[in-house]
Amino acid sequence: MSGYSRRWVLGGTGAALLTGLGACGNPIGGAGPERLDARVDATRDFLRDTYPGTEELFEDAEGILYIPVVTEAGFGFGGAYGRGALRIDDVTVDYYSATRASFGLQIGAQQYAHALFFMTEEALRDFRTSPGWAVGAEMRYATPDRGGAIRAETTTQMAPVIALVFGQSGLIAGASLAGVKYTRIIP
Repeated sequence: MSGYSRRWVLGGTGAALLTGLGACGNPIGGAGPERLDARVDATRDFLRDTYPGTEELFEDAEGILYIPVVTEAGFGFGGAYGRGALRIDDVTVDYYSATRASFGLQIGAQQYAHALFFMTEEALRDFRTSPGWAVGAEMRYATPDRGGAIRAETTTQMAPVIALVFGQSGLIAGASLAGVKYTRIIP
Protein backbone atom coordinates (compact mmCIF):
# COMPACT_ATOMS: atom_id res chain seq x y z
CA MET A 1 0.00 0.00 0.00
CA SER A 2 1.48 3.34 -0.95
CA GLY A 3 2.10 6.16 1.55
CA TYR A 4 -0.69 8.17 -0.07
CA SER A 5 -3.19 5.31 0.37
CA ARG A 6 -2.23 4.73 4.02
CA ARG A 7 -2.63 8.41 4.83
CA TRP A 8 -5.99 8.44 3.10
CA VAL A 9 -7.24 5.38 5.00
CA LEU A 10 -5.95 6.65 8.37
CA GLY A 11 -7.30 10.15 7.74
CA GLY A 12 -10.66 8.76 6.68
CA THR A 13 -10.80 6.52 9.75
CA GLY A 14 -10.05 9.46 12.05
CA ALA A 15 -12.66 11.64 10.36
CA ALA A 16 -15.26 8.89 10.60
CA LEU A 17 -14.53 8.38 14.31
CA LEU A 18 -14.83 12.09 15.07
CA THR A 19 -18.03 12.36 13.04
CA GLY A 20 -19.47 9.32 14.81
CA LEU A 21 -18.59 10.64 18.25
CA GLY A 22 -19.97 14.08 17.44
CA ALA A 23 -23.25 12.68 16.11
CA CYS A 24 -24.00 10.69 19.26
CA GLY A 25 -25.88 12.06 22.22
CA ASN A 26 -22.81 12.22 24.42
CA PRO A 27 -22.56 15.46 26.40
CA ILE A 28 -19.21 16.40 24.90
CA GLY A 29 -18.70 20.12 25.12
CA GLY A 30 -20.22 22.59 27.48
CA ALA A 31 -23.76 22.85 28.69
CA GLY A 32 -22.64 23.27 32.23
CA PRO A 33 -22.95 21.20 35.34
CA GLU A 34 -26.74 21.54 35.43
CA ARG A 35 -27.18 19.44 32.30
CA LEU A 36 -24.66 16.86 33.48
CA ASP A 37 -26.34 16.63 36.90
CA ALA A 38 -29.72 16.15 35.20
CA ARG A 39 -28.28 13.26 33.17
CA VAL A 40 -26.77 11.76 36.32
CA ASP A 41 -30.16 12.01 38.08
CA ALA A 42 -31.82 10.21 35.16
CA THR A 43 -29.12 7.52 35.19
CA ARG A 44 -29.48 6.98 38.95
CA ASP A 45 -33.27 6.76 38.64
CA PHE A 46 -33.01 4.36 35.69
CA LEU A 47 -30.70 2.06 37.67
CA ARG A 48 -32.98 2.02 40.71
CA ASP A 49 -36.17 1.52 38.68
CA THR A 50 -34.84 -1.04 36.22
CA TYR A 51 -32.58 -3.04 38.54
CA PRO A 52 -34.18 -3.17 42.00
CA GLY A 53 -31.41 -5.55 43.11
CA THR A 54 -29.03 -2.58 43.17
CA GLU A 55 -30.66 -1.08 46.26
CA GLU A 56 -28.17 -2.79 48.59
CA LEU A 57 -25.29 -1.36 46.55
CA PHE A 58 -26.81 2.13 46.79
CA GLU A 59 -27.19 1.78 50.56
CA ASP A 60 -23.69 0.41 51.23
CA ALA A 61 -21.62 2.52 48.81
CA GLU A 62 -19.40 5.28 50.19
CA GLY A 63 -19.70 7.08 46.84
CA ILE A 64 -20.95 6.44 43.31
CA LEU A 65 -19.51 7.70 40.03
CA TYR A 66 -22.17 7.88 37.32
CA ILE A 67 -21.18 8.18 33.66
CA PRO A 68 -24.56 8.56 31.92
CA VAL A 69 -23.34 8.17 28.33
CA VAL A 70 -20.09 6.71 27.05
CA THR A 71 -19.70 6.88 23.29
CA GLU A 72 -17.31 4.34 21.80
CA ALA A 73 -16.32 4.01 18.15
CA GLY A 74 -13.65 2.08 16.37
CA PHE A 75 -12.38 1.07 12.98
CA GLY A 76 -8.99 -0.45 13.73
CA PHE A 77 -8.22 2.47 16.01
CA GLY A 78 -10.90 3.29 18.53
CA GLY A 79 -11.79 5.52 21.37
CA ALA A 80 -14.40 6.13 24.01
CA TYR A 81 -15.43 9.22 25.95
CA GLY A 82 -18.02 10.14 28.54
CA ARG A 83 -18.52 12.59 31.39
CA GLY A 84 -20.21 12.16 34.72
CA ALA A 85 -20.37 13.04 38.38
CA LEU A 86 -19.14 11.53 41.61
CA ARG A 87 -21.77 11.62 44.31
CA ILE A 88 -21.42 11.08 48.03
CA ASP A 89 -24.72 10.76 49.91
CA ASP A 90 -26.39 11.58 46.56
CA VAL A 91 -24.71 15.01 46.40
CA THR A 92 -22.33 15.83 43.52
CA VAL A 93 -18.82 16.46 44.84
CA ASP A 94 -16.75 16.29 41.61
CA TYR A 95 -17.09 15.83 37.86
CA TYR A 96 -15.06 13.31 35.86
CA SER A 97 -14.35 12.28 32.30
CA ALA A 98 -13.84 8.68 31.24
CA THR A 99 -11.56 8.12 28.23
CA ARG A 100 -10.09 5.14 26.45
CA ALA A 101 -8.07 4.55 23.31
CA SER A 102 -7.77 1.18 21.65
CA PHE A 103 -6.29 -0.56 18.65
CA GLY A 104 -7.14 -3.93 17.17
CA LEU A 105 -9.82 -5.84 15.33
CA GLN A 106 -12.78 -3.59 15.93
CA ILE A 107 -15.38 -1.86 13.85
CA GLY A 108 -18.55 -0.10 14.86
CA ALA A 109 -19.92 2.23 17.47
CA GLN A 110 -21.92 1.94 20.65
CA GLN A 111 -23.12 3.89 23.63
CA TYR A 112 -23.59 2.70 27.18
CA ALA A 113 -23.81 3.98 30.72
CA HIS A 114 -21.90 2.84 33.73
CA ALA A 115 -21.68 3.42 37.44
CA LEU A 116 -18.81 2.70 39.81
CA PHE A 117 -19.85 1.93 43.38
CA PHE A 118 -17.02 2.65 45.83
CA MET A 119 -17.69 0.23 48.66
CA THR A 120 -14.90 1.30 51.02
CA GLU A 121 -13.68 4.67 52.25
CA GLU A 122 -10.16 3.72 51.15
CA ALA A 123 -11.24 2.98 47.55
CA LEU A 124 -13.14 6.28 47.39
CA ARG A 125 -10.19 8.21 48.84
CA ASP A 126 -7.76 6.59 46.40
CA PHE A 127 -10.03 7.52 43.50
CA ARG A 128 -10.49 11.13 44.62
CA THR A 129 -6.80 11.78 45.36
CA SER A 130 -5.49 10.22 42.15
CA PRO A 131 -4.54 12.61 39.33
CA GLY A 132 -5.91 10.05 36.85
CA TRP A 133 -7.44 6.80 38.05
CA ALA A 134 -7.46 3.75 35.78
CA VAL A 135 -9.57 0.65 36.19
CA GLY A 136 -7.58 -1.99 38.00
CA ALA A 137 -7.79 -5.45 39.49
CA GLU A 138 -9.63 -4.18 42.57
CA MET A 139 -12.79 -3.63 40.54
CA ARG A 140 -15.47 -6.30 40.02
CA TYR A 141 -18.37 -6.30 37.59
CA ALA A 142 -21.94 -6.93 38.66
CA THR A 143 -24.01 -7.78 35.60
CA PRO A 144 -27.67 -6.83 35.31
CA ASP A 145 -29.69 -9.67 33.79
CA ARG A 146 -32.79 -9.33 31.64
CA GLY A 147 -35.03 -9.80 34.68
CA GLY A 148 -33.67 -6.65 36.30
CA ALA A 149 -31.70 -8.43 39.04
CA ILE A 150 -28.01 -7.99 39.68
CA ARG A 151 -25.87 -11.08 39.76
CA ALA A 152 -23.39 -10.38 42.52
CA GLU A 153 -21.42 -13.16 44.12
CA THR A 154 -19.90 -12.86 47.57
CA THR A 155 -16.55 -11.90 46.05
CA THR A 156 -18.22 -9.06 44.17
CA GLN A 157 -19.99 -7.80 47.27
CA MET A 158 -16.66 -7.67 49.11
CA ALA A 159 -14.85 -5.83 46.30
CA PRO A 160 -13.72 -2.23 46.98
CA VAL A 161 -15.16 -1.03 43.64
CA ILE A 162 -18.15 -2.56 41.84
CA ALA A 163 -18.91 -1.57 38.24
CA LEU A 164 -22.26 -1.79 36.52
CA VAL A 165 -22.33 -1.39 32.73
CA PHE A 166 -25.86 -1.06 31.35
CA GLY A 167 -28.01 0.46 28.63
CA GLN A 168 -25.81 -0.70 25.76
CA SER A 169 -26.88 0.19 22.24
CA GLY A 170 -24.90 0.03 19.06
CA LEU A 171 -22.89 -2.24 16.84
CA ILE A 172 -19.87 -3.23 18.95
CA ALA A 173 -20.46 -6.40 20.93
CA GLY A 174 -20.06 -5.97 24.67
CA ALA A 175 -18.89 -3.08 26.77
CA SER A 176 -15.91 -3.18 29.07
CA LEU A 177 -14.21 -0.65 31.27
CA ALA A 178 -10.76 -2.17 30.72
CA GLY A 179 -8.30 0.58 29.92
CA VAL A 180 -10.63 3.43 30.90
CA LYS A 181 -8.97 6.38 32.61
CA TYR A 182 -10.98 8.71 34.86
CA THR A 183 -9.88 12.33 35.25
CA ARG A 184 -11.41 15.12 37.33
CA ILE A 185 -12.83 17.88 35.13
CA ILE A 186 -14.55 21.24 35.42
CA PRO A 187 -17.71 21.09 33.26
